[in-house]
Amino acid sequence: MGDDPVTNQETIPEESRSILLGIIAQLTKGMDLHRVTLPTFVLEPRSFLERITDFMSHPDLLLNISDAQEPEDRFVAIVLYFLSGWHIQPKGVKKPYNPTLGEFFRATWTQPDGSRAIFVSEQVSHHPPVSAYFYACPKHHVRITGEIFPKSKFLGNSAATLMQGWNHVEFTNLPGEVYDIQLPNIYARGILFGTMTMELGDTAVIKCPKTGLMCEVEFKTKGFFSGTYNAILGKIKRIGGSGDTLYDISGKWSDSFSIKPRPSVTSPGAKELTFDAHTSSIMSKEVAPLEEQEETETQRKWAKVTEALKVRDMDLATDEKTSIEDKQRADAKERETKEESWSPRFFELRDDQWHFKLKE
Repeated sequence: MGDDPVTNQETIPEESRSILLGIIAQLTKGMDLHRVTLPTFVLEPRSFLERITDFMSHPDLLLNISDAQEPEDRFVAIVLYFLSGWHIQPKGVKKPYNPTLGEFFRATWTQPDGSRAIFVSEQVSHHPPVSAYFYACPKHHVRITGEIFPKSKFLGNSAATLMQGWNHVEFTNLPGEVYDIQLPNIYARGILFGTMTMELGDTAVIKCPKTGLMCEVEFKTKGFFSGTYNAILGKIKRIGGSGDTLYDISGKWSDSFSIKPRPSVTSPGAKELTFDAHTSSIMSKEVAPLEEQEETETQRKWAKVTEALKVRDMDLATDEKTSIEDKQRADAKERETKEESWSPRFFELRDDQWHFKLKE
């Protein structure tokens, strides 16, 4: 496997780095960055609510999983699906827009067999920031739900985004078979000196209590003198008992990786699964035109910022971004003055987790 080009790097111009250093000079190590206003040149031109859909870009890996007869085969397919979404990254080191309270994103996909999948995400809390989401493809019995509340910390020459929350994949024709997914964390390196680089780090965990299987994948960060970017290394094993390792995972999330069975402990029919980010096809989502979207839908809400970023008019982007943030503060103050509470449109809090408001 060769080294793929590292696209998640960029050299920051001196003028931009000076702005960044001015902000950093006010920070202390370990400080929460959520309340820090970042300059527009570090922004990716889309909201975090839309970025979640990257993990629905390869439906061919997801939609037929419940047809597999063996629990091991279904679990391995879930792991492949989960690892396939990370290669969809903006060039350079970019951060999506922080969604405003009540902002939402909707999309659909039309699958090759004519089936439809839907997606809704909504910013259900601002302090702390929480994004809830729901994906379903009824024909293939797929349902994915979750909430993500990223927490950013300043670490010196790097910043970490700790991806807290929960993510569940389930199949409505397999009651009780729920796959719980814990995400890796995201690091921006070289913000004080050197080349800025985005890396995934730490360990992601996937568990399915009903099948008695779990997976631990280490997203390895590059060492100062050795190592490589974007490497992953992991195992699929049984929970408890013998704890046998059934499959080994290796490769790069940005390039290609494989999930190989251990013949001594897996069934005779177990197969190696591979994924190649360079040859995989990304299925485009369908989103309503801006003029048909509601004012709080994410693409319409951030349209002027997005337009300015695309033509690299950072002053205009900053002005439009500030206008959105000022309105959010004004709306919060008005609710406080009127002693009004706010509740999400698409999600409700049950048992300390946000769930989609399914119509019975």
